[in-house]
Amino acid sequence: MDHPLETIIGFLETVHPYDTLPQDELARVATSFSRREYAAGEEVYHAGTPLKGLYLIKRGSVEVREPSGQVISLLGPRNSFGERGLARDGLAVTAARVTEDSVLLLLPVAEFRRLLTSSPAFERFFSRGRGHESRGGDLTTQKVGDLMARKPVVVGPQDTVRMAAQKMRDAKVSSLGVVQDGRFLGILTTRDMTNRVLADGLDLSTPVAEVMTADPVSLRPDSLGSDILHIMLERRIGHLPVVEGGTLVGMITQTDLTRFQAVSSAQLVRDVATAETVADMAAVTARIPRLLVQLVGGNSAHEVVTRLITDIADTVTRRLLAMAEAQLGPAPVPYLWLACGSQGRQEQTGVSDQDNCLMIDDAATDDDMAYFHALAKIVSDGLDACGYAYCPGDMMATNPQWCQPMRVWHSYFRKWVQTPDPMAQMLASVMFDLRAIGGQASLLHDLQQETLEMAARNSIFVAHMISNSLKHTPPLGLLRGFATIRSGEHKNHIDMKLNGVVPVVDLGRIYALIGQLEPVNTRARLDAAEAAGVISVSGARDLIEAYDLIAQTRLENQARLVRSGRKPDNFLAPSDMSDFERSHLRDAFVVVRTMQSAVGQTRGARS
Repeated sequence: MDHPLETIIGFLETVHPYDTLPQDELARVATSFSRREYAAGEEVYHAGTPLKGLYLIKRGSVEVREPSGQVISLLGPRNSFGERGLARDGLAVTAARVTEDSVLLLLPVAEFRRLLTSSPAFERFFSRGRGHESRGGDLTTQKVGDLMARKPVVVGPQDTVRMAAQKMRDAKVSSLGVVQDGRFLGILTTRDMTNRVLADGLDLSTPVAEVMTADPVSLRPDSLGSDILHIMLERRIGHLPVVEGGTLVGMITQTDLTRFQAVSSAQLVRDVATAETVADMAAVTARIPRLLVQLVGGNSAHEVVTRLITDIADTVTRRLLAMAEAQLGPAPVPYLWLACGSQGRQEQTGVSDQDNCLMIDDAATDDDMAYFHALAKIVSDGLDACGYAYCPGDMMATNPQWCQPMRVWHSYFRKWVQTPDPMAQMLASVMFDLRAIGGQASLLHDLQQETLEMAARNSIFVAHMISNSLKHTPPLGLLRGFATIRSGEHKNHIDMKLNGVVPVVDLGRIYALIGQLEPVNTRARLDAAEAAGVISVSGARDLIEAYDLIAQTRLENQARLVRSGRKPDNFLAPSDMSDFERSHLRDAFVVVRTMQSAVGQTRGARS
């Protein structure tokens, strides 16, 4: 069945660069799209075959592969693909396959090429290689602002070269920006110190102004990586200041370029898998914030970013399990290490603690349990050393309560469902997000199925779970404003985790419970809830699009913090956003609140 025209227009209005088109042009483009449905595993096209047009994902997931078979992108809704081949000879340069039941919109070749010539936004978006097939991994198409590793270190023009040398040493940098009254004047590098100070025998009290490179070539934050490469190669320089409005906002070095090219999720996974020590792994996970910046700067969808980051945590966990078994000997009975929380849902960002547990075969003896307690300590301590902090609520396998034989786990879930007190609701919420990481995965399957069926049949338990989920509300204030934090370190900020993504995570969990749906990932739960009729098609579309905006905004804020030299967190200041951004974010929160109200009515019907 074809989508009504107004539905396609509504979708295109949320996708860049279509959102830049005048309304009449947008309507024309919408009529050009055709709707295609694909079953999971079905090929969209093979490398070398003629392309029928530009593909835009409305729903589902698409895997893009090189002709060699190597996966280079996992794309979600609003992502487009096929432009690389269209920009060349019309033949696909990659292969594309859907990984789940998907709906794609196809823009014919002629219309795509017309837009490239008639719309500057289209020309900029597609001709500069910003298509998702090359996003996140192509240095030349990255924005300069996304390549800056840290805030620039600066000195004043009247500071001495001794002071400058000390600043370089302490900050471990090879260049300094020279700034006076906020205005950028020049650059001083270690090469300048060698050639202009030491080689000429200048006194260390010489002012920086006498040896710096004044008014050097610079770039704007919206320049491309290719601009950096061209300038560095042409002028044989290794440092480029990034300047906006006369203000120094960053510094790009050859080291930054090398670091960027070395960071990819696949590279980090490989490095973790081959690490010999926990310290080696910690050095790898320390690169995750840089990966976050790279992926967000490459316009990767939030569910792709969090999946790739979670894959690294999974690999770290499995490597630690292998190390523990090497130290303690083989496990005496089968076991399963599971993650819950954001790792369980495959939704980790740049800041995550650990939530995990151990399920053990019922044949385990007391002596066997001592083995698993020791294994849990080795793995949890290793995770903490790698940046996955101990869970503040002690939801870890090191807690004997969460390191138990299967019969105990079955009794836990039966008790939680049959006696849904507040503690049971909290524990059940966490445990419904369990995902197998290492060990014998079959131990989980029967428990998962049994619990979903038992819980869905218990209307009182479902009502309590719904009530518990409604405790987390979007930060909506009066008069179209936001309800920000009123005091403390994060005053006037929004908690984009607790009041942003968590309300949607809770809704996804409720839908999964009502529909007895197996997916654990929030977005997958929303898709499954729509397919199962748990929520309406229009409600699902609105909620998914709202979730996408909220989750993407959260990641963009974390990447912005990393670029400014700070640790990523979940707190966003609305004052840092444009009126346009604030308006759309608030609209997304309104959608979430509306869906909470709807599920609250479900609670009333079940009471």
